[in-house]
Amino acid sequence: MSTHRWITTPITADLLRGALDLEHTEQGVLPHRLPARARAQNADGQLAMAESQPSGVRLVFRTRATALELDTLPTKRVYVGAPPRPEGVYDLLVDGSLVGRAGVAGGTTLTIDLAAGTTTEQPGPVGTLRFSGLADADKDVEIWLPHNETTRLVALRSDAPVEPAPDHGRRVWLHHGSSISHGSDAESPSTTWPALAAALGGVELTNLGLGGSALLDPFTARALRDAPADLISLKIGINLVNTDLMRLRAFGPAVHGFLDTIREGHPDAPLLVVSSILCPIHEDTPGPSAPDFAAFSAGRLRFLATGDPAERASGKLTLGVVREELARIVAERAACDPNLHYLDGRELYGEADNAELPLPDELHPDAATHRRIGERFAARAFAPEGPFADPTARPAP
Repeated sequence: MSTHRWITTPITADLLRGALDLEHTEQGVLPHRLPARARAQNADGQLAMAESQPSGVRLVFRTRATALELDTLPTKRVYVGAPPRPEGVYDLLVDGSLVGRAGVAGGTTLTIDLAAGTTTEQPGPVGTLRFSGLADADKDVEIWLPHNETTRLVALRSDAPVEPAPDHGRRVWLHHGSSISHGSDAESPSTTWPALAAALGGVELTNLGLGGSALLDPFTARALRDAPADLISLKIGINLVNTDLMRLRAFGPAVHGFLDTIREGHPDAPLLVVSSILCPIHEDTPGPSAPDFAAFSAGRLRFLATGDPAERASGKLTLGVVREELARIVAERAACDPNLHYLDGRELYGEADNAELPLPDELHPDAATHRRIGERFAARAFAPEGPFADPTARPAP
């Protein structure tokens, strides 16, 4: 039995970073990465699930506690016919260093049948996360929530008082992208590529990487427009291709509109447009992509491109087409917007990387590749001559 004398601290917005909204439910506080207005305009279940998964969301506080407990109600996903997914992971960082990692048992189970297009939900109990043996000294504590599990926060306990962490003056980096930015197949929430890049760049991350849902939705653009940010990046391409959402005629104006909306709220912030990393199945073949059910039956998750390369002539998008158009749009706009920049995603993960570290399911990078992408993004974006260079940093002697 625990000998700690627990102090319960209400979970409020001033203890959370990386969320744009908090929903108070009967089962706890649910962080959202899209605001209520955007959620009200969305009817897609995939996006609803993705934005409620707290990638980049973390509890941040100052305390001298030696032990912490967090009660949560996670939602765990099971895909019929696919290998079991790994349990969600919580990372504990103290003064910026990873010192603990654990999971939470229990929770709701969401069973997804991709072949039938159905989902079923089985309620489950609240679980408890525990960290102990921390130094008895004042420290900044971060608990990063699982990037791939919808997580309701029920109660926070500690054996010493908790208060909001001080503002260290770090710039806020607002990033939007696909499931790769969301963190699909990363090892843990603080090791998704955006989290790694943010740590290397010394910035505060707000991650609007939305699995399957980087689709130039106007309500997402408005969410980016209205969110606090000093630096903004948009990773555009793979979801537009693998959902076969639009043709070339609609793509260019949609990109312009997305950028116009963001600039309404952030007229001068450095804004970096990033095209897709290399994805061989869609480089020259349009979408949509689809699960490979033969691989499923063998216990492997794998995706296929189902389009025809000849359809490019009729305006279907491939990653090659998207990159060419993005580079053109950014170059034209940058003539009047000197804070707008472009990065070819193949600089983060290209042909040589694919030969060494192929995408395991043909779409998503593994943990080692997340680290590589994060390090390369930081080296390019936060470098002294990069688009996100810190203007207050002193040059090396």
